Amino acid sequence: MGVDFGDSIPREKIQLEDIGGWTLAVDGYNTLYQFLAIIRGMDGSHLKDSQGRVTSHISGLFYRNVNLLELGMKLVYVFDGKPPDLKMEEIRRRSEQRREAKDQYLRAMQAGDMGQARKFAEASTVLRRDMVADAKELLDAMGIPWVDAPSEGEAQASVMAAEGTVNAVASQDHDSLVFGAPVLVRNVTISGKRRLPSKGITVNVVPERISLSAVLAATGLTREQLVDFAILLGTDFNPDGFEGVGPATALKYLKKHGRLEEVNELAGPLAEVNYAEIRRLYLEAPAVKGVRPEWKPLDRQKVVSLLVGEHSFSRDRVEAAIARVQSAKAPQSETLEKWFG
Repeated sequence: MGVDFGDSIPREKIQLEDIGGWTLAVDGYNTLYQFLAIIRGMDGSHLKDSQGRVTSHISGLFYRNVNLLELGMKLVYVFDGKPPDLKMEEIRRRSEQRREAKDQYLRAMQAGDMGQARKFAEASTVLRRDMVADAKELLDAMGIPWVDAPSEGEAQASVMAAEGTVNAVASQDHDSLVFGAPVLVRNVTISGKRRLPSKGITVNVVPERISLSAVLAATGLTREQLVDFAILLGTDFNPDGFEGVGPATALKYLKKHGRLEEVNELAGPLAEVNYAEIRRLYLEAPAVKGVRPEWKPLDRQKVVSLLVGEHSFSRDRVEAAIARVQSAKAPQSETLEKWFG
């Protein structure tokens, strides 16, 4: 979810190799949801181990991490903590949408429509606490640090990027930019070929890099105005946005009036939104903590025990993936200079 800037901001298509050697703060919940939604059978069912436990999330996490580690990336996963009160309405909305999608999935299965079943199965994805625990156990075994944010994970990750702890935030959502992350990289954990069952087509998902400075320069907005821009379009804290207001209209209002308080055309709707508190959450990111990630070598024995012994993964595939990580060369120092030099 989050803010959808669409085509109103500049974005640069890249290859994963272009950010080899980068240190990334990865949006943990966002990433696990992706794997749970995408890694499914043709009928929408999850991958499961011999005991019937869902493994789609840890399968995606393991093999994608292997790809990124092989490129010399250093990853730190950031998980959401307690959501702000302003987000509760959006959380309730998402829960209701998932319930409706589950009902649609069951009807599609009864009708034998596998395309629709897969579509609604993805939309009904639920990330449980035990799944998050599975992911953290795997990250520990792979030597990848993780952080439990006090509140919004993207706020935590963005502050880490702004402070230089990491080079960028890896997430599908644009909220990191609104929280002040200097660089956002998207499609890092889901790049490559992806089939869209409901449309019967396969698309190529390409990573992209978005620079906060480039966004501000292209839109002519200040950082504070970017926050107001996001509020006008709709955020997790005011998901409905404002009727009839898209990117072009929102930009026009901000160029004309400067800030939300002065947008007379929306005086009535604005009075019903606590935009001052939303603005504070984005600009001050109050609920974050200091982090010093510690990376460790991948523990082959722990990874094999967890994936093969506990969750019935193929030993040959797991061993081959581990070998790729352990034989990977150190990244070249000039990799970062091409972006920040």
